[in-house]
Amino acid sequence: MLLRKVAVGAVRPKGARRVMNEMEKGPMGLNLDDKKAVVAGVSAQVADAQTIVVAEYKGIGVTQLTRLRAQARKSGVYLRVLKNTLVRRAVSGSPFESLAEHMSGPLIYGISRDPVAAAKVLSDFARTNDKMVLKAGCHAGKVMDKAGVQTLAAIPSREELLARLAGVMKAPVSGFAVALGALARQREETTA
Repeated sequence: MLLRKVAVGAVRPKGARRVMNEMEKGPMGLNLDDKKAVVAGVSAQVADAQTIVVAEYKGIGVTQLTRLRAQARKSGVYLRVLKNTLVRRAVSGSPFESLAEHMSGPLIYGISRDPVAAAKVLSDFARTNDKMVLKAGCHAGKVMDKAGVQTLAAIPSREELLARLAGVMKAPVSGFAVALGALARQREETTA
């Protein structure tokens, strides 16, 4: 239904005012119950989180965002485009409350239990896509700027550190096993 400007005193079609009000709300107007549900969901994620990273995503295509979301899911990162006011409500009273001053503009939020996962996912994506701009992050109650988020992303993840530790622990054992094997062969050769 197309709406045209109606002259003063003219009669509007039935329902036109409701349609205009719906148009003013925007295409994704949320009612109060929906907003409460979003705040509760984000609050639950924030309660378990160690890190939150925010980035501007203006101009990024749907296929690129889909790839980013897939990578985030694989890394265990809660990645969403959310209304800033709702996120501010969700983080109030949490260690991430100080991040609220950076919540303006079109933002995508990365929330993770792993201290480096959210920073790593968004930083890696921003490295390959210049339209993604890291804005800020928060870890352990400390707000970080773009450089801080990139530094956090450079730290190896928990899995990488565990793999390195296992390799370090395995090296002496395998070296000892090789030495015992060589000693056994040497004794066999001397007895033979």
